[in-house]
Amino acid sequence: MTIIKYILHALIVFTMAASFSQASAQNPSGETLRIGVSGPFTGGSSPMGESMRNGIRLAVAEINGIGGVHGKKIELIEKDDEAKPEIGAKIAEEFTLSKVVATIGIVNTGVGLASIDAYQKAKIPLIVAVSTGTSLTQKYAPPAAPDNYIFRVSPTLDLEAKVLVADIKRKGMSKVALLADSTAYGEAGLRAFLEQAKTAGVVVSGQERFNIGATDMSAQVAQVKASGAEALVIWGIGPEMAVIARNKEAARWKVPLMGSWTFSMANFTEGAGRAGEGALMPQTFIQDLGSISKNSFLLAYHRTFKIELIPSPMSAAQGYDSMHLLFLALRQANSTDGEKIKNALENLKVRYQGVITSYNKPFSKNDHDAITQNMILIGRVTSGRVDYASAEDQKRGALILVKQGKANK
Repeated sequence: MTIIKYILHALIVFTMAASFSQASAQNPSGETLRIGVSGPFTGGSSPMGESMRNGIRLAVAEINGIGGVHGKKIELIEKDDEAKPEIGAKIAEEFTLSKVVATIGIVNTGVGLASIDAYQKAKIPLIVAVSTGTSLTQKYAPPAAPDNYIFRVSPTLDLEAKVLVADIKRKGMSKVALLADSTAYGEAGLRAFLEQAKTAGVVVSGQERFNIGATDMSAQVAQVKASGAEALVIWGIGPEMAVIARNKEAARWKVPLMGSWTFSMANFTEGAGRAGEGALMPQTFIQDLGSISKNSFLLAYHRTFKIELIPSPMSAAQGYDSMHLLFLALRQANSTDGEKIKNALENLKVRYQGVITSYNKPFSKNDHDAITQNMILIGRVTSGRVDYASAEDQKRGALILVKQGKANK
């Protein structure tokens, strides 16, 4: 966030504070607005879940600090889905029965696929803050259903794949190998990458699958290495991706390592060590350690959680922005009715300068994905952390990027 972004953010917070000091005085109720938060807070996906939750908590602290929503404080109801679809489905049912006002979360695509039906049926808005599974916001999009209660503030798998393939083409490569985990996320990533590669004329010379928890993928690495690929693309999460990076190094296969945004997880960078150096991945937010004092979000995160390097910076930023967008919708709807909140999200009247981007009407009735391709940067693992892959991406990261396609809304 540049100094201009910082000033804009500060002005917006000041304006909100002024309006809510009056609202709080008018409605000094002790009643709270209960917001569900679900994600993996234990296990291999926990860096994403914990970082997302911290981002949400940080936003709630700011919102409650200026009076909440028309005098009502926000109360978070947090549940650990352990990255297991069956637990995620159970949590979704619990949230709908307890009648939370809305929910933010969903890190794993499989969990999302098992959860969204309950929220849709109960007419409780869900903002997906981390999962990139394209189908999550598409299943109930018109004309499949008259109203869609599933929103997202993270890039889709399709966008990730498109950005990766474009980078492969820029580097002059025409043949790559692909490894994907056996989850719904890995399957969707594999399909998305194959489709984008075919469109761009990039040959996938070899592809293999691997299971969550696997500790040796040397056989799969040997298979795809033999295909003559010029790069290795991986779709999975941190721990298994770290194993593959080490297997690739042990095989002395010196081709670029590329893949899903999850290369940015701390359990990849720490687990892979030197074998992970240079790995490239799509990112909506890159934590620049040199700018903590100039970035209001990073400064607040550091002071609140005593963490210098966020385990999953992208998850934290998207969780934070999701909560602030929901706050604006709750304020605009002035109601706990799910349909009214959904309608407010689809027609937000206030621009919000977030961490990822400047949100001006991020959603519409026919488009529940806030992130577009121009907001995605390429990150590179450098010295055990994720930095900008190029000076061009660093310059783009300093700009206030807005959603593409507004004219078609």
